[in-house]
Amino acid sequence: MDGVAHGFLGRRGGLSTGMFAGLNVGIGSDDDVATVTRNRLLAAEAVLPGAALQTVYQIHSAEAVTILAPLEDGVRPRADALVTNLPGLLLGILTADCAPVLFADVSAGIVGAAHAGWKGALGGVTDATILAMEAIGADRSRIVAAVGPCIARASYEVDAGFLRRFCEDDPENERFFADGRDGRHQFDLESYVVARLAGAGIGRIEALGLDTYPQEGRFFSYRRATHRGEAAYGRQISLIGL
Repeated sequence: MDGVAHGFLGRRGGLSTGMFAGLNVGIGSDDDVATVTRNRLLAAEAVLPGAALQTVYQIHSAEAVTILAPLEDGVRPRADALVTNLPGLLLGILTADCAPVLFADVSAGIVGAAHAGWKGALGGVTDATILAMEAIGADRSRIVAAVGPCIARASYEVDAGFLRRFCEDDPENERFFADGRDGRHQFDLESYVVARLAGAGIGRIEALGLDTYPQEGRFFSYRRATHRGEAAYGRQISLIGL
């Protein structure tokens, strides 16, 4: 994504403490709101100084919104992807195991960001992002995409019903699952998202191959917090802007 300001930020740095220690940007994480706000400003300034950070209220959907003017303070549309062609806006997606996906058509000056948890990925959130970009002038033959840190197959145990849901959508999805213990399975979310992007005609895709679950000092992880019985967890942010 040469020429486009972007970054996949982890938990290092930031002002939060305790179980949220580091750069926690999750408004709904039960962290101190003022601290989260300052962390979000730090993240934005690190990627595109002076830009207005735009985020959505993520609902694990395939909904994408187009941002053609800065959102009013406190306004977060219910969606899981956002696109823009307006310089000075910085699109942000929050994750804590789900896959963040950043998009750019550099020639057209159009960028996008998507939150691809398993529900959104299966529902087509990346496809919706591409369509939204095309609606304001992008060409999918020029769009490049990058998939950031997310839970990896080695850490993502699922049951037979989960596997069945994916295979009912497309029998070829079985290739994204490996046998696990006690009749369970290990799901490769990153590879599934990459395959969806490639199937949509995106020719240049980069996947970072970073597992959020085991790297406690580097990433927040919902599943890790759940397995430990922790009451809450932080979120990291992925950013892209013009």
